[in-house]
Amino acid sequence: MRPHRIAVLPGDGIGPEVVGEALRVLRAAAPSLVYEEFSVGAGEYLRSGDPLPPGVLDRLRQFDAILLGAMGLPGVRWPNGLEMTPQLDLRERLDLYCGLRPVYLFHPLDSPLRDRAAGSIDLLVVRESTEGLFSARLRPPDPASGCVEDILRITRAGAERVIRAAFRQALRRRKKLTLVDKANVLPSMAFFRQVFLEIAEEFPQVTAECLYVDAAALFLVLQPERFDVIVTENMFGDILSDLAAGLVGGMGMAPSADIGERHAVFQPAHGSAPDIAGQGFADPVAAILSAAMMLDWLGENGAADKIRQAVRRALRQRTVRTPDLGGRCRTTAMTDAILAELK
Repeated sequence: MRPHRIAVLPGDGIGPEVVGEALRVLRAAAPSLVYEEFSVGAGEYLRSGDPLPPGVLDRLRQFDAILLGAMGLPGVRWPNGLEMTPQLDLRERLDLYCGLRPVYLFHPLDSPLRDRAAGSIDLLVVRESTEGLFSARLRPPDPASGCVEDILRITRAGAERVIRAAFRQALRRRKKLTLVDKANVLPSMAFFRQVFLEIAEEFPQVTAECLYVDAAALFLVLQPERFDVIVTENMFGDILSDLAAGLVGGMGMAPSADIGERHAVFQPAHGSAPDIAGQGFADPVAAILSAAMMLDWLGENGAADKIRQAVRRALRQRTVRTPDLGGRCRTTAMTDAILAELK
C-alpha cells in the first residue's frame, strides 16, 4: 500500500509557522506520510500575479489531502477592494461542500463563560461551503449603478448532501442535530428547513431540531452544552463557528476541514495574522488539531486520536499556553509540550 501523499500550502503570515509545527507532530504520529509543498496565497500573487496558479490547482487534485496554513494579507487586494481568498477558490473548485468546525473546551480557564468544566463545551458546526451567501461573490459588481447585491443560493442538491453529512456526524457523536436558519424571514432558508425535515425522517436515531440563527447565537453563549452538531448555511456557519471558538479560547483553538467526495482541505480556522507573523508566538494548536482531522480523513484514526489526547494532556497544564491564551509559550515550546505527551 502506497503512503498517503499530502499537499502542503503554508500560505501567508503565520501560516508557514503553524504548518511547520503541525508537520512536526504529524511526522511523530504518522511517519509514513509523504509531503510536497506549493506556493499559494497573497505572497504567490506578488510573485507571479496569481494567488492560485492553474498548474498548482491541477497538481493539488492528485494528492490524498491538502494541509493549509492561512491565506491572504490585508494590503494585498484585487482592484475591487476584496482580499484574495484562494482558500475559498479551493472549496468551490474542488467541490468541498462540507465544512467541519469542531469546538472543544480543554480547560475551564480558557473560556470567558463562568463555571464551565473541561469538555462541557463539545460541539461541531457543519457549514455548507459552496453555496449560500457566498455563491455570487465572483460576480463583478457595478458600484456606479447605485446598487450592489449578494445572492443567498440554496439548491436542493446542495442542501441534501450537507444535511446528510451532518446527520452522519451526529450519529458518531451524541445523536443530536440542530438546523440553524432564518426560515421565518428568508424563502431560501424556509426551503433549507423543508429539505432538513424531509431528510430527518431517514435518521430516526438522531434528535433533530430547528433554531433561528439569532436564537442560536444567544444559546451558544448562554447554554453551549445544549448543542451537539449544528448544520447551517455558508455565512451563518462562518459567523457562528467563530463565536463558538471564542467560547473555548479563541481562533488559536479552532481547527477545521472542508471535505468533498474526492478531495479535502484541512486548516486552522484563523487568518494569516500578519501583525504577529515572524515573532514566534503564533498558537499552533488549531493547525495541529486540523492535522488530526486530516488523519481521520485518511483512515489513520489511531494516530489522529493520539494527537488529540496529547493536546488534551498538554493543555491540562495551565502554564502551557501561547500569549493568545494568556501564556508565555513560544510557538515551538507549545508544540514541544504536545510532542512530549505524544511520546
